[in-house]
Amino acid sequence: MKITEVTCHLLQAKVDKPFTSARGWLYTTRSSCIVEIATDAGITGWGECYGPAAVNKTIVETQYRQRLLGRDPFDVEVVWEDLYNRIKDYGLTGMTIAALSGVDIALWDIIGRAVGKPVHKLIGGAHRTEVQAYATGLYFIDMDRLVEEAVEEAEEYARQGFRAIKMKIGLGDMRKDLERVKAVRDAIGPDIQLAVDANHCFTVPQAIRLGRAMEPLDLMWFEEPISPEDHDGYVEVTRALDMAVAGGENDFTRWGFRDVIARKAMDIVQPDVCAAGGISECRKIAALASAHGVECVPHAWGSAIGLAATLQFIAALPDMPQAFRPIPPMLEFEQTPNPLRDELAREPIVQNRGIVRIPDGPGLGIEVDRDALARWKVA
Repeated sequence: MKITEVTCHLLQAKVDKPFTSARGWLYTTRSSCIVEIATDAGITGWGECYGPAAVNKTIVETQYRQRLLGRDPFDVEVVWEDLYNRIKDYGLTGMTIAALSGVDIALWDIIGRAVGKPVHKLIGGAHRTEVQAYATGLYFIDMDRLVEEAVEEAEEYARQGFRAIKMKIGLGDMRKDLERVKAVRDAIGPDIQLAVDANHCFTVPQAIRLGRAMEPLDLMWFEEPISPEDHDGYVEVTRALDMAVAGGENDFTRWGFRDVIARKAMDIVQPDVCAAGGISECRKIAALASAHGVECVPHAWGSAIGLAATLQFIAALPDMPQAFRPIPPMLEFEQTPNPLRDELAREPIVQNRGIVRIPDGPGLGIEVDRDALARWKVA
């Protein structure tokens, strides 16, 4: 079997109710670069790239496509090394690795479809057939009702059956952040897990100060408190706090995670299969984390394709061993409006009382709806 074509689809959908986070970017659209790889066996695989879709599309089409044509999809890690070495002389940024991630995911999808097995069967098997999801939401929408809107949204997730929620912080005033987190904790009670995500907006002293103030609220983790480049700072924050510190969605490849994990700069690493190097590379990152006793809880943000790839990866992740209660990985199931997540697969990935089933069809386990693909395609 040989690769005969590589096509990138730039998808975009308008957001009815724009939202923002500590980054200050106003999300008015949801977009994604979808990679479609065709073969001479009539088998097609799908992947997704994290980040600015137009940039990813350009990288795949100008740097990777010609090196993929004629290759055997089963040589997935051989291909990965070839493409990686093609671009590493020019400085490895997140964009080139995100583009490579989409290619890698599509190749695994082809392999799974060719042998009639889900990807998790090809990367070690399933430790689980379903996974607990945590609802990511509680962005900033109405700046005049920041506390009220957070409470209302969190209560809705609790009514839907989610047993874990992640909310945004980073309002520029730590007192407002603390007030908002306290209000949500009081509203959902002690039995629903709660995490906070700062989108790397704090300095080290600010993160430590706010983290200590939040410790009585029994938080699941404090995500991206400081800039992802500041690994020394992460060590300081992690050592200073009695709550778990998480990060890594903006780190890439095993080399990007190597020192973070070896130094235990974070308690939880969060590689994204659509960003950190695909399924091939995230397996290596997870192995590094396991060897150092660091928890791995993948980051997820994107379409149904990226979500399916994340579920396949999570299925093959072992629990964190503990004497009486092993800790399984969780699925980040972001809940902001996104038709690319909800409509791109013929059978959408859904949660039921906070639980998501691992797709068990061949490859990624989903079938792309080409009508939906055409509906949202802009380039």
